[in-house]
Amino acid sequence: MSGSERTAYAAAGVDIEAGDRAVELMKAHVAATRRPEVLGGLGGFAGFFDASALKGYDHPVLATSTDGVGTKVAIAQALDIHDTIGWDLIGMLVDDLVVTGAEPLFVTDYIACGKVVPERIAAIVKGIAEACAAAGAALLGGETAEHPGLLHPDEYDIAGATTGVVERDKILGPGRVRAGDVVLALASSGLHSNGYSLVRKVLLTDAGWSLDRHVDDFGRTLGEELLAPTRVYAKDILALIKACEVHAISHITGGGLANNLVRVLPDGIAARLDRSSWAPAPVFRAVQQVGGISQPDIEATLNMGVGMAVVLPASAVDAAQALLSARGVPSWVLGETRADAGAAASVTLTGAHSAQ
Repeated sequence: MSGSERTAYAAAGVDIEAGDRAVELMKAHVAATRRPEVLGGLGGFAGFFDASALKGYDHPVLATSTDGVGTKVAIAQALDIHDTIGWDLIGMLVDDLVVTGAEPLFVTDYIACGKVVPERIAAIVKGIAEACAAAGAALLGGETAEHPGLLHPDEYDIAGATTGVVERDKILGPGRVRAGDVVLALASSGLHSNGYSLVRKVLLTDAGWSLDRHVDDFGRTLGEELLAPTRVYAKDILALIKACEVHAISHITGGGLANNLVRVLPDGIAARLDRSSWAPAPVFRAVQQVGGISQPDIEATLNMGVGMAVVLPASAVDAAQALLSARGVPSWVLGETRADAGAAASVTLTGAHSAQ
C-alpha cells in the first residue's frame, strides 16, 4: 500500500499504525494465556489450536458460546478505566460454557471502537487475557476494528466467542435432574454484566447520582461498585464437577435467577427457592428502592447476588460446599426440587430476604 493510500485512509478516520502499536502492546498479555495446544503466535489471519489434544476423550463434543458485555462498557468509558471490562466479557463467555460440563479451550475477541488508542486497546486486552488465564483458556486471536463516524472517538464495544470440549456422556443438563435435588447458590461479585441499562437509567439518569458519589452502603463510590468485575467461575465449576456428583448448573445472567434456572430443569420438576437464605448486596437494594421497582421485576432483571445455581443430589451438598469454601467461593443452600407431574418446569421464590 502506498503512502498516499495510507494517508487517505487515515484521513477517513482509520489509523492502521495505531492498530499495529496496539497489537505490540497486547502481545505480552496474550502470551500469558497460552496453552500447549496453541500453535503459532499473534498476528496471523487465524489462530490455531492442536485438536489432537482431544484424542484423550472417548467421545469429545465441542461446545461454543458467544456474548458481549452490554452497556457496562459505558461505565468503563465514563471512568476511563479499561482493564477490568475484559473480565466481564470472559465471565459471560466461559461461564456459559462450563455449566454444560465443558472445559473452555480458547477465546477469540472483537473490539469495535471509534478511534484506536493503543494504550486503551491494550488495557482492554489485558483484562481479557487475565480472565482467560484465570479460566484456563487461551486467548487465541481477535480483531480490533476502527469505526469512525459510527462510534465516537472514546466509544467502543467488545464481544467474543469461546470453544470448549466435554465428554458426551458427561454433559450436564435437565436430563440428569431429579426430584429431591438441592439447589446450591454460588455468590456473585455484584451486578456482573447484566441489567446495566436499567441500573444506569435508575441511578444515573433518573436519580442523578454521579459515578464519583461515595455510597456508604457500598463502602466505595458508585462508579467503583458498578465497574466491579464479573466473577469468573470456570475453574471452580470444573473442580466441583470433578469432585462431586452434579446434575445441572445455571449461569445467572440477564433475566435473573428464576428465568435462568428453569432452563436447566426438565418438565415435571419444580424448584422452590427461599429468599430468606441470603441477603443481596446493597447495590441490588439501592436499584430497587431508588427506582421503585417491584420484587418480581427486579428479580427478572438482576442476579440479586447469585452468580451460579448448581443442582445436585442432597448427598453431595456438604462436599460441594467444602470444596467451594476452600476455593474462596461463598455458597449456600438456596432451595430444592420436587416432582410436579404433568407440568412444565418451574421455579418459585418464596419468603423475604434476610437483613444485610
